[in-house]
Amino acid sequence: MIRHETIDAAVKELFNGIQFTSEPSGLYDPLRYMIAIGGKRLRPKLCLTTYSLYKDEIGPDILEPAAGLEVFHSFTLIHDDIMDRSPLRRGVDTVWKKWNADTAILSGDVMCIDSYSRIAKAPKESVSEVLSLFSKTAAQVCEGQQFDMEFESRDDVRMDEYMNMIGLKTGVLIACAAKMGALIAGAPANECDKLYEYGYNLGLAFQVADDFLDVFGDEKVFGKPIGGDIVNSKKSWLTIRAFEKAEGGAKADLEKAMVMPVETEEQKNDKISMVRGLYQELGVGKDAQKTILDLNFKALMAASEVCKGVRFEVLRRFADNLIGRTK
Repeated sequence: MIRHETIDAAVKELFNGIQFTSEPSGLYDPLRYMIAIGGKRLRPKLCLTTYSLYKDEIGPDILEPAAGLEVFHSFTLIHDDIMDRSPLRRGVDTVWKKWNADTAILSGDVMCIDSYSRIAKAPKESVSEVLSLFSKTAAQVCEGQQFDMEFESRDDVRMDEYMNMIGLKTGVLIACAAKMGALIAGAPANECDKLYEYGYNLGLAFQVADDFLDVFGDEKVFGKPIGGDIVNSKKSWLTIRAFEKAEGGAKADLEKAMVMPVETEEQKNDKISMVRGLYQELGVGKDAQKTILDLNFKALMAASEVCKGVRFEVLRRFADNLIGRTK
């Protein structure tokens, strides 16, 4: 096995030294910018973590595909920020805000292409299966984003629909990372599938946690303005749960709050304060925290069918580190 300190160091070195084409700088500078502003790097770390369950050292056969996962994720963030009109990402200007939307679209496109070139460097004995997994995942992420956009104009989104959407938008890429590491390491097919299940449930927990932190988190830790989902009237886990629970006057207050104007900073703050207060009255924050823990438990149950002892503890620690910010 490979120690998690070794994995963290390998990921840090990988992204400190990552290279993109130099010219035209207007196309590739946004790629360098997105990588430079960092992030949790959870997808490449998870890929290396599941790889480490079967291997004792990190080699080039896994590093480039692991980097490809993060490059693809960064591409999705560039485009998501355009669609959401988000001004900040990880505490700094988003690409479309720093440059412009046209540049962000084109740079995002080339970042997606770059991710495929890295994934294709998987070992020849697994590259076909790895590329098939990644291609299916990439399409599913786009499907999830489309559902997310469609939900913005609907007032009748059910929780099962929402969970399916975040499964596509967030869960499948984390699941892909977990399975890819095992595939490249040569793990048995049934164990690769269980690790996919582990990653998928972990991805669901991560997204519900993201929704929770958008309302109840610390902006300095969260890396973007608190209340963005409320300001944009997005259908988050908390919104859907609130409408499930609200009755009578509380429901009327919630409906009124969700359509409050947000043309000025004062109006934005008033809307955030009103909706957050209603969430607290309805207890949806606590409901979200319970759901996060339930999904984490499902992830660990899948992991327990793959490994025991020290190997299981590796996966448990990864899961705990991921959702610990919501406890």
